[in-house]
Amino acid sequence: MSKYANGFYQLLNPEKYVGKKTPHYRSSWEHAVMRMCDNNPAITQWANEAIHVNYRNPFTNKNTIYVPDFFVVYVDANNQQHAEIWEIKPNKETTLEAAGNSKRAQAAAILNMCKWQACQAYCKANGLGFRIITENDLFHQGKSR
Repeated sequence: MSKYANGFYQLLNPEKYVGKKTPHYRSSWEHAVMRMCDNNPAITQWANEAIHVNYRNPFTNKNTIYVPDFFVVYVDANNQQHAEIWEIKPNKETTLEAAGNSKRAQAAAILNMCKWQACQAYCKANGLGFRIITENDLFHQGKSR
């Protein structure tokens, strides 16, 4: 049994959701982002696990598919529209420096960096932004970082 929250999100504003399948969260952090996407009026469209990006796994040297967590379209304070791919990850899995001495976190960071490099190329080719969201973004509680 998973130690993380896991379930299907019940949409409150289904007209904003552009995914083809019911949103499925795999952590409480993803669930929190789903609630924010669904309820934030600045977010005009969103989807969960809707985009597939090819990349080469550095450990197996095989081509495989990365499925980012979210596709989001929002309007900023200057009324400019942005379309981005968002990935939700613990900070310790974002860089080797953040992983510290944990071999598991180091391996996760290496794999994630390969996925994200491929995703950034995909985003550039498709006019999208790419954002990695960590606990530092989700839980800063209004404090400057």
